[in-house]
Amino acid sequence: MIRLNKFVTRTLSIRISLMVVLAIATLLMAALFIMFRYSRKAVKDEAIHKATQKLEATVQHIDNILLSVEQASGNIYFEVLPQLQQKEKMYVYSRKLVENNPYIVGCAIAFEPYYYKEYGQYFMAYFHRAVSDVPNASNDNIIQAETFGLKPYTEQTWYTIPIEKKHPCWINPLKDNDTEGEAIITFSLPIFNQERRVIGVLAVDVSLAVLSKVVLAAKPSPHSYATLLGSDGSYIVHPDSTILQHRTSEKDVMSGSDSSIGKAALAMMAGETGYKLIRQNGSNSYVFYKPFTLSKVPGRADQDLNWSVAIVYPEDDIFGEYNQLLHVVLLIAFVGLLLLLVLSQIITHRQLQPLGVLTKMAKRIADGHYDETVADTRQHDEVGRLQAHFVLMQQALANHMGEMERLTKTLEERGEVLSKAYEQAQEADRMKTAFLHHMTNQMIQPVNNIYDHVVRLHEHGKEMQQEEANQLVNDILQQGTITTDLLNEMLEASKKEIKK
Repeated sequence: MIRLNKFVTRTLSIRISLMVVLAIATLLMAALFIMFRYSRKAVKDEAIHKATQKLEATVQHIDNILLSVEQASGNIYFEVLPQLQQKEKMYVYSRKLVENNPYIVGCAIAFEPYYYKEYGQYFMAYFHRAVSDVPNASNDNIIQAETFGLKPYTEQTWYTIPIEKKHPCWINPLKDNDTEGEAIITFSLPIFNQERRVIGVLAVDVSLAVLSKVVLAAKPSPHSYATLLGSDGSYIVHPDSTILQHRTSEKDVMSGSDSSIGKAALAMMAGETGYKLIRQNGSNSYVFYKPFTLSKVPGRADQDLNWSVAIVYPEDDIFGEYNQLLHVVLLIAFVGLLLLLVLSQIITHRQLQPLGVLTKMAKRIADGHYDETVADTRQHDEVGRLQAHFVLMQQALANHMGEMERLTKTLEERGEVLSKAYEQAQEADRMKTAFLHHMTNQMIQPVNNIYDHVVRLHEHGKEMQQEEANQLVNDILQQGTITTDLLNEMLEASKKEIKK
């Protein structure tokens, strides 16, 4: 790592390439971030729009099924009223309802106890399809049964609720051991006699499994599905028939492995409209939900079922292609930046190659090789101009160093001459010193003699005889003449030196 840092630090082309790629990568990542952020929002908005449309279509589809059941039941209901005293007709009408509507899996026309006294305490004309049947199955599989459920029909909700309310109503999936076998929802109509007293109930059953198969086709993506939730949190419509058989309750929903599912269920049971992100089977999904309301049709009972319809839209279905595109674009961007780095490094290295040559030449010149030849360049950019100026600088430096060498040689020659002159001057100075020393020594004796003779004349001149005094005067003159001659010689020698 340290070697790599040193290499990057000391290699200009690598640094320039990295800076270029870093700048482009920053701009590219910023552009991609903005683009994909808005793209993700657009994809999400499109998914919401698509889910909303499917949600509306699903609600309409389910409502159409229920409306067809209500209309078919209403038609038979008005046929039954004039025939209440003919109990055999009840079997005909009950079978007719099951035969004529593919969504009806069972029909019961039940009366209050002892309505037909000759028949006994209870009377119910009940026909149903075989459990394995599907819509549009053969009418040969319609079965007549004497009983329905695990307890007397007078104690079952499909019978007691319409008698209590005295108007048609839908009964949520039957519970509390009211029924056995497949899960159903029931549409019940109270039967009134001429005195407007409720004497019985006409009830038709719609299989939740049949509705689930129908609704299964209404999905905005391959892995999405629609579901219908009751007021107590139980599933009324669901593509998974096992869930319908278990009839999941609010308690079961709230105890799910992820609290987000419980929150979505609570919002649905509260009659809210919107969507939530949930965690289901290890993956995220969006749940789009809205209250299920029966459409307003003349003659239709006004009933609030407190149901909520939802579409579970897996996040992978919404953002799957978006995420794939994101990964592909990021991969392309990474490969592109890598190629850009390589190409940038190659191009930059070629463009800066003269700098490497100039660096080596500068080192050679610094080591004293001033006559190195720098190759000319055909480049006209900054590097080319730098190389051309470097050539001029090298030539000027070589010329300057030549002049310096010549000047140095001249100075050395003059120094030698001056050194010789200095040596000669020193020798002449030594000779002068010796000459002066010699002459001074020659003059010391005469001067001393003159001094002694003058002192004697001064101290004993009066006492001396004339001859002795004359002799001393003559000696003084002779010694003076000797000294004068020596001084004249020194003056002549000095004049000669000055003339030289």
